[in-house]
Amino acid sequence: MSSPNSHQKTAERSPHKPLHPRNYHNQGYDFPSLIASHPTLAPFVFNNAFGNLSIDYSHAEAVKHLNAALLTYHYQIQGWDIPEGALCPPIPGRVDYIHHIADLLGVSDRNNNIRMLDIGIGASGIYSLLASHCYGWQCVGSDINQTSLNNVATILNKNKTLEKLVTLRHQPNPHQIFEGIINQGEMFDVSVCNPPFHASAEEASKAHQQKQHNLKLKTNTNSLNFGGSAAELWCNGGEKLFLKKMIRESQVFAEQCRWFTSLVSKIENLTPSIKLIKKLGASDIKQIDMHQGNKITRILAWTFQ
Repeated sequence: MSSPNSHQKTAERSPHKPLHPRNYHNQGYDFPSLIASHPTLAPFVFNNAFGNLSIDYSHAEAVKHLNAALLTYHYQIQGWDIPEGALCPPIPGRVDYIHHIADLLGVSDRNNNIRMLDIGIGASGIYSLLASHCYGWQCVGSDINQTSLNNVATILNKNKTLEKLVTLRHQPNPHQIFEGIINQGEMFDVSVCNPPFHASAEEASKAHQQKQHNLKLKTNTNSLNFGGSAAELWCNGGEKLFLKKMIRESQVFAEQCRWFTSLVSKIENLTPSIKLIKKLGASDIKQIDMHQGNKITRILAWTFQ
């Protein structure tokens, strides 16, 4: 694949509904600027059938270098990288979550007094990195995978300003979410989470095969387009059971966190989750729809305060 030439279009634009108004990525990607900030992206960029510069989104290395370029160019986050096989998050959608959470909290500017709990921070550390950079929030990121935490620590070490804002905590018990992470007397304004969405490795594999078919990929690889370790992609009971556990446990910490939030990937998991939240006595419940291209992702938010 060749680097872009000066006569080629610079951005890949989406004809679908826009992202959050504060999202830098509403106007597509400025590939020449991204390459200038992260030159190793260049070999993966080409001129697609529509005359736009693009990458092969089924190519894991291409997506990883695009992410690193986006984080360097737009967010001044240096040295971002993830281990082989780790989940590689789409930056526009992830920062959209953070912008919508800022709206939920009633803030649009930097506020160092906001404290965010990032459940399952993953190897990418993406929510905490973006929240601390964009809004100056103090973040606590938890994960059951120590290797993931070590990788985030390496990224933070290269970004000293963010290192002062992000604290990492290991969750030793895979059956607990807030317990063992939220300390006695500790207060948070909000928690964020992207739950594992498959119930088993087999289900994750089938979903990947379907995705390959939909994209008409000519590959026999067994790895997902955006990667993902076992803990990131699946858990017993899948997203439905994870949400149930999270909601039940949130009641225990009702006085220590103002808003609990989570992405809900599967729409069929929304109604039972809301029903349980109501049963447990939440004072307010919000569903926030995020448009990412032709896909709608939902944030479920609830509070007992």
